Amino acid sequence: MLKNGVILAVLSSFVFSIMNALVKEVSLTIPYAESVFFRSLIGTIIIYFMMKKKRVAFSKKGVPMLAVRGVFGALYLLAYFYTISKIPLGDASILAHLSPFFAVILASIFLKERMPKILLYLMPLVVLGAVMLIKPQHFSTYSMFAFIGILSAFFAACAATSIRYLSKKHHAYEIVFYFLVTGTVVSVPLMWNEFVVPTPIDLLYLICIGAVSLLGQLFLTSAFTHENVIVVEITRYIGIVFNVMWGFLFWAEIPDAQTVTGGMLIVTACVLLSRRKEVEGRIKSVKLMKG
Repeated sequence: MLKNGVILAVLSSFVFSIMNALVKEVSLTIPYAESVFFRSLIGTIIIYFMMKKKRVAFSKKGVPMLAVRGVFGALYLLAYFYTISKIPLGDASILAHLSPFFAVILASIFLKERMPKILLYLMPLVVLGAVMLIKPQHFSTYSMFAFIGILSAFFAACAATSIRYLSKKHHAYEIVFYFLVTGTVVSVPLMWNEFVVPTPIDLLYLICIGAVSLLGQLFLTSAFTHENVIVVEITRYIGIVFNVMWGFLFWAEIPDAQTVTGGMLIVTACVLLSRRKEVEGRIKSVKLMKG
């Protein structure tokens, strides 16, 4: 079983980037709340049977906190899907990846977590790469849609912090189950007056969104189980790179030199972060030799 939190975070970002592309495509005909409903409902059914197969029992204690995590996750999902449906996928992804900044604050306040020392060296690399990808000098989608995108990042950070707290006492499957059930329930009243009967191809997209997003959620929850919240959230910046890749492959969005360079910086930082114990060990050895 994979236990490297950084690698799990990278895998989750890759899988979620596939979900993002599917959501963008289906949003042309299906309202955002309906996409959230199908995504959550399909995931709930699948994770329930996975819990049964693995004999994961529902906890009798800590239910209120599980519900809180579910609410944060549902709010993130609704805000993010709405943003994807209204603005370009790249902009929506960039806004969602602001969550590490919120996560750093929340984790330090509520979990008393400290940054690994190597992160102090890698943070400038990640930030520089992100800025090169974001291109703030060209970013023009400052609107209510962008504001909701920023809210999605905040809710994602709240969910991430709660997952780290819950993972000490609850199985990853149970944490994901509560998130998906809450998403299903919350989305029903929002889609009630706007429900669109999916075409066969739309239904296929919705099913794929549900299955793919569940896989990404399991990777992400496991990442938070094995790694510091701040480390996982910073690593997830690589998701911007994946979204740029899909834009190039399917929508002929050719990245420029600045985008490629920024992506390489982020990938390099993620690789070093995943091997931080080895890197920190070498740094200590060098310091001992000099001393």
